[in-house]
Amino acid sequence: MKSLVLFVSLLILFISCNTSSNNKLMVETWLTDPAANLLFQKQTPGNVDEKNTAATISIDDKQTYQTMDGYGFSLTGGSAFHLHNMDAANRAALLKELFTTDGNNIGISYLRVSIGASDLDDHVFSYDDLPKGQTDTAMEKFSIAEDKKWLIPVLKEILAINPDIKILGSPWSAPLWMKTNDSVRGGSLKQEYHNAYAKYFVKYIQAMKAEGINIDAITIQNEPLHPGNTPSMYMLPEQQGAFLKNSLGPAFKAAGLKTKIILYDHNADRPDYPMSILADKEAAQYADGSAFHLYAGPIDTLSKVHDAFPGKNLYFTEQWTGAPGNIPEDLKWNVKTLLIGGARNWCKNYLQWNLAANSKYEPHTSDGGCDQCLGGVTIDGNNVKRNSGYYNIAHASKFVRPGSVRIASNMIEGLPNVAFRTPDGKKVLVVLNETNKARTFKIVDGGQVAFELLNSGAVATYVW
Repeated sequence: MKSLVLFVSLLILFISCNTSSNNKLMVETWLTDPAANLLFQKQTPGNVDEKNTAATISIDDKQTYQTMDGYGFSLTGGSAFHLHNMDAANRAALLKELFTTDGNNIGISYLRVSIGASDLDDHVFSYDDLPKGQTDTAMEKFSIAEDKKWLIPVLKEILAINPDIKILGSPWSAPLWMKTNDSVRGGSLKQEYHNAYAKYFVKYIQAMKAEGINIDAITIQNEPLHPGNTPSMYMLPEQQGAFLKNSLGPAFKAAGLKTKIILYDHNADRPDYPMSILADKEAAQYADGSAFHLYAGPIDTLSKVHDAFPGKNLYFTEQWTGAPGNIPEDLKWNVKTLLIGGARNWCKNYLQWNLAANSKYEPHTSDGGCDQCLGGVTIDGNNVKRNSGYYNIAHASKFVRPGSVRIASNMIEGLPNVAFRTPDGKKVLVVLNETNKARTFKIVDGGQVAFELLNSGAVATYVW
């Protein structure tokens, strides 16, 4: 009898242990905890007080949302300049760290480049600069020679590492001879040059293709309602819609280009800008979707655009970090608002501005160039410092690979989060503790549970 009791007891213990083991969700954790001086480090499993863990984040992969295109930065002319001027070995090591996913590398999968100069080049240029009074509507003098100095060589090195990386092109200004004020700053596109400017875009995409660089998408104008940068150009929605409908869209179609055309590329306080163009079916047929920045307006505005035009995509294409940077505060705001908030409001990507500058925030154009833009990394010669933007992006870019799908997870006060299913079947959850104290919580996926703890201000990516 005693033997039978012992056998039953052991059987119950075995079943209990086996059930407990089966119910345990084994997650890989990558943590940034600025207060503990932990910056994007893989963690070993720790003990969490399971009895006092009330908060639950439930994952439901049966509810799916947008497919993700990737995460990354603007590779400005200045960023490429600093990378190009590193010695070959140090540049190769940094590019491997930035663009591969093995080990501690962060796997950037999306880049934005400027079509012509941005304000983070050392001088202003377009691809068809002419002496005053001359025009070139046939684009016979079109040349991407300026980009061949360092942007294209760096892009080719990146493509050798990741040939599938997506590249978005955005212009800061049309060539001066096309503009109403004949100036690098402000002014608008003259209507008589709409077709010529459409040809300019076509020539750009074809010229980059000839260099082995596929431009996946373009925006029509960077920050069209901000004519204060050097360079910049003002473009009202009425003009952008007419340019798309009558010139740019037909030019892309005639040239057989598959490059996506994205509207707006400015702040979330003016959703009416892209929506007014999307309401015009003739123009909308050429538009893949709309792009946003968040220097004004709330991130949830983007869901209103999605709800009005669910067949069109949304992109988050720029957010700067001001010098000198503050990792705890920058991380908290960017992860909550853009990494989590952007994805929860239908964005297919999340890009920071810009990839690299030096410790003097150079180069930039004079009289209207950003002199306080902190790069994701600071490069002085061969010395590299990783800044808050690097960690903001890393928590998604390494794990949420292109083709991942956002899936449902419930929001908990103080623990904003977002979840994804990757193309290889893994699940990824990014969680921020925005409260002023440590928080414990459960991750529940089906019948499996993981107990986790996050200190105040910490961000973690969980993968299983």
